[in-house]
Amino acid sequence: MAPSLSPIRSHHVAVIGAGAAGLVAARELRREGHSVVVFERQKQVGGTWIYTDHIEPDPLSVDPTRSVVHSSVYGSLRTNLPRECMGYRDYPFVVRSGVSESRDPRRFPSHSEVLAYLQDFAKEFAIEEMVRFETAVLKVAPAVESEGIGKWRVESTKNEKTVLRDEIYDAVVVCNGHYIEPRLAEIPGISSWPGKEMHSHNYRIPEPFRDQVVVLIGNSASADDISRDIARVAKEVHVACRSNEADTFIKRPGYSNLWMHSMIESVHEDGSVVFQNGKTIMVDVIMHCTEYKYHFPFLETNGNVTVDDNRVGPLYKDVFPPAFAPWLSFIGIPWKVVPFPMFELQSKWIAGVLSGRIPLPSKEDMIMEIKTLYATLEAQGIAKRYTHQMGISQFEYNNWLASQCGCSETEEWRKEMYLTTGVRKRTHPETYRDEWDDHHLVSQAYQDFSLYA
Repeated sequence: MAPSLSPIRSHHVAVIGAGAAGLVAARELRREGHSVVVFERQKQVGGTWIYTDHIEPDPLSVDPTRSVVHSSVYGSLRTNLPRECMGYRDYPFVVRSGVSESRDPRRFPSHSEVLAYLQDFAKEFAIEEMVRFETAVLKVAPAVESEGIGKWRVESTKNEKTVLRDEIYDAVVVCNGHYIEPRLAEIPGISSWPGKEMHSHNYRIPEPFRDQVVVLIGNSASADDISRDIARVAKEVHVACRSNEADTFIKRPGYSNLWMHSMIESVHEDGSVVFQNGKTIMVDVIMHCTEYKYHFPFLETNGNVTVDDNRVGPLYKDVFPPAFAPWLSFIGIPWKVVPFPMFELQSKWIAGVLSGRIPLPSKEDMIMEIKTLYATLEAQGIAKRYTHQMGISQFEYNNWLASQCGCSETEEWRKEMYLTTGVRKRTHPETYRDEWDDHHLVSQAYQDFSLYA
């Protein structure tokens, strides 16, 4: 496609959320010359990385009237990627000199260190001046079209007051994260089971589980972390996982009270849980560590953007819905990725497309590409809910974004570090955060970082 020859245009853009995606989106949009307002319902930047002791009154987080807690971070959480790999490309996640002693210098640091890094980033690039804090977005909907530009109406309220702000923006970038609305496993017999059921969204510390028998469902990073965390105080911990073979029954090495099972077959009113492997156990608590749903309660698109079995669509390259491109976009939809550098590239692409510097294909061509993707996934037997799962394919995706933006491709060390860490996590789940052997990759990373110092 021939490059766009139209002059660079500046637009008024609303960004929903001031977490890791919203912060870099705001920076890139402003760098490109757009005027930006970031809407953030919390008192500070950081999004899902803001730890709070608060949990929701509904332990399963299914009651639509509940007061929602916008964090799923638990007390012991450390990153499962090394810091060199995690950071934005031009603002490395290094141990900064002259910062307070409360910082965590470890290679796989705690959640508080990630939050501090995001706060540093916001300060370094003066992003907070664009943010409206304690402001909830109630509605985002198409407004009138003007000269081919689809305007957007954004309704918001500050401090949950009744005073509504009703504004018009040229474009909206959705960065509201996807770690708030839990997915739950379906368990035969659960309605008459008498024990406590909860989602890991409402897990913070192990102490409430002292001397209890706990079953966790899922094979996510959180299931892995939380099962070990709870095993220190619980009587027994059992992890049920759909991807395990039906006869799986394995005691975790190094633990006397932690077992891996196949999935739960059924639960009963006497408090028992029966696994597909034939084992029956009396259980106090079932915790769903079963990930989250994409959730955009504020977004009104007249059916043009839907969430169907956790597929957000249709989206061109996981970012632009063709019906509204480029005036509505999403950052951070892909999962099983190194998030921050991907957010950065998605943000650069959106900013350049909005200004007219980077061309998009026609609406028809975008729809055709999406249909081809969906057909390919279906032919491979991949369920809709895995549409946005990337893993190794993220690097090809990032390199495509980089080529659109005129940036350099993902550094080889970053890719290698991600893959090496994945292997060590599987082979040494207890120690991979504190023992490693990719020192040559760390040196390469720091050589690159010196360019940004």
